[in-house]
Amino acid sequence: MDDATTQASINIFTKGLAQRLVPKGIRVKAVAPGPIRTPLQVGSGQPKEALPEFGKDTPLGRAGQPAELAPAYSFLASTESSFVVGATLNVNGGSTTP
Repeated sequence: MDDATTQASINIFTKGLAQRLVPKGIRVKAVAPGPIRTPLQVGSGQPKEALPEFGKDTPLGRAGQPAELAPAYSFLASTESSFVVGATLNVNGGSTTP
């Protein structure tokens, strides 16, 4: 419940901020990642016994890799997304989004 509320808030904030700033030529966009396996999970993000299950609750059945997020950020920073305003790209393994 807490995570869904936070995600929904960030999504609405992104859309609202985009509408306020687009007249100034600023395009606001966001990426909403799902569970991503990084060195932080191993080092301090997850208890060691939880690591084998991390990300298993996504429809794809696994955590994502950082390289799977990179294209989303690259797209939003590129000129190819010049007509994209207020969008949230969900890179989340097929999980539903609020």
